[in-house]
Amino acid sequence: PSRVLLVGHSRGGEGVDRAALDSLYRPPAAQDGHRGPVRWKIRGNVLIGPTLFSQNPAPDVPSVTILPGCDGDVSDLQGELYADGTRGVSRGTALHSAVYMVGANHNFFNSEWTPGQSTAPSVDDFSSDAPDPVCSKGTRTRLTASRQQTAGAVYTAAAARLFVAGDDRVRPLLDGSGRRAPSADPARVLTHAVGAHRTQALLPGPSTKVEGGRVCAQVAPDDAKACLPPSTSGGSPHFAAWEFAPEPGRDAVAMRWSRAGTPVRVSPARPVSLAGAKDLALRVIVPPNTTGTRLDVALVDAAGRRAKLGGVSVDGLPGSDRTASYWGREVRVPLSPTVREKLDLKRVKTVELTPRTRSGKVWLMDAWGWRPGTPSVRAAQLPRVDVGRITVQEGDSGARTYRVPVTVSGKGSGKVRVFLPDTETGEVAHRTLTVRPGDRVDVPLKVRGDTRYNYDTEYDALIKAVRGAVVGSYHGGVLALNDDPAPKVTLEPVADRVTEGKALKWRMTLSEPVDVDMMATLSFQPVDGGPELTTLDVDPEWLENELGSEPRPERPLSELEQDQGLFVSVPAGETTADVSIPTRKDELGEPEESLKGRLFVYDTGWRPQPGPVVTGTVRDAS
Repeated sequence: PSRVLLVGHSRGGEGVDRAALDSLYRPPAAQDGHRGPVRWKIRGNVLIGPTLFSQNPAPDVPSVTILPGCDGDVSDLQGELYADGTRGVSRGTALHSAVYMVGANHNFFNSEWTPGQSTAPSVDDFSSDAPDPVCSKGTRTRLTASRQQTAGAVYTAAAARLFVAGDDRVRPLLDGSGRRAPSADPARVLTHAVGAHRTQALLPGPSTKVEGGRVCAQVAPDDAKACLPPSTSGGSPHFAAWEFAPEPGRDAVAMRWSRAGTPVRVSPARPVSLAGAKDLALRVIVPPNTTGTRLDVALVDAAGRRAKLGGVSVDGLPGSDRTASYWGREVRVPLSPTVREKLDLKRVKTVELTPRTRSGKVWLMDAWGWRPGTPSVRAAQLPRVDVGRITVQEGDSGARTYRVPVTVSGKGSGKVRVFLPDTETGEVAHRTLTVRPGDRVDVPLKVRGDTRYNYDTEYDALIKAVRGAVVGSYHGGVLALNDDPAPKVTLEPVADRVTEGKALKWRMTLSEPVDVDMMATLSFQPVDGGPELTTLDVDPEWLENELGSEPRPERPLSELEQDQGLFVSVPAGETTADVSIPTRKDELGEPEESLKGRLFVYDTGWRPQPGPVVTGTVRDAS
């Protein structure tokens, strides 16, 4: 049981990552999970098109994450955070590889999600109203199901060979060395990695000093601060959003130039050591579909001595406005004997990038001292943080402060960042806390009471690991139950007997204003006698827009699907809303036709509660 590799697809990827975390850091007793020491050791994970809603990956379990370039489901490729999200959290000896597979979609890695292979219905998850130059079926870059499955199997096997068998010969297929597996042909597969024998040279943050460029926020709604403005066509897996924007603690360096030769100098807060490294490795993003962005790379030590390391050329990935193709390419320049003679590599102060193309854009994700090999991984003794949720009554007035239950287990001390969104303003407060097992972590939340009907309100607290800690359950807080009665709802006729061509109309009225939109559905039911209004008797555009139905074949309104009722909503703070049904005038002589409807009002749990019944009659106009 010490030679275990877990493979998970989609949400299963996040599942196996959590299983690996729980195996190393025991979950609290209140959670489901194995009790006591485990009898197995998970050597690595393969995560295929995975979700990572928590953005708290297991830092000390090696991983390979396959990012499908045409993923139509997890389209932001948030699985990139299985690599990026481990930086600086623990020792950094576990290799975390990201494998970008151009032209692969989400579903075809699973034969049960692949048309022609599955027993149940299945689809190609990438779809577009207009042809997509990268991902539409039949394009040069799009992979067929069999080719995608072959490539996925090859890189899964490579991970098993490296993590379980310990065969370092396959590492260059996974770690950004630029080697490729011919058995995966014709798939175009690219890799980069963090961890293993890398030492941190540069991880951009607020304390990073930049000359000629700027520190940019990976997740921000403000164009001036964001690495990629929200209006950018296409996206970046590195900048996949979490729960909030802006989000502190996630930065890169943005470069933009209109002539060659002006260097961009990037300096960490204090000098770093690259003494044991063979190369300087950088992860650099350039815009999709660009080629030949050239940069010279140099280092400056603490004494001001400068040495040029060499030049790199970077091509962008194939991309469109539907793909997340702003992805970091790993490039390396050697720390040659000449460089070692010129510089004190134990005290490197600045990384210098000089554009050699006439114009361009670059985003620098990070820089590392790199040397070959895959070190054995021993999980650090870290504190584990789990945030829970309590349930309280809202109350009728004032504000009460409750403490969110936060459990800290494990060993040692570390730092986490706590996020507290305001339910009214949407503003998010955040602070960094030091956590130790046994310490009380104070996360207060205020619950405001009133006497107006509302839905149950969640006051949230979310936690992310920063350094020297892991996070299990990341999302908790306080659930305040609404304890005020719902208003009385009536549905009174405004025009319930009309001539065809006119609109039937009723008014939904609340006995008092409330703090939420009161939503309801008017569900059509069989009439008690006589002809019933049909799909040919109402305005066809209204029928399509409001009920999602076509007029033909002709059928009574009561025979529409049960979920095709007519939606009506009274806005928060108001007391009335009208619901109308426009009828259609025709040249046929007909008897009076009628309809019958029951209003179903949704409660705080989004459960439909039966309300008043109404009828309407339409007279012939001929």
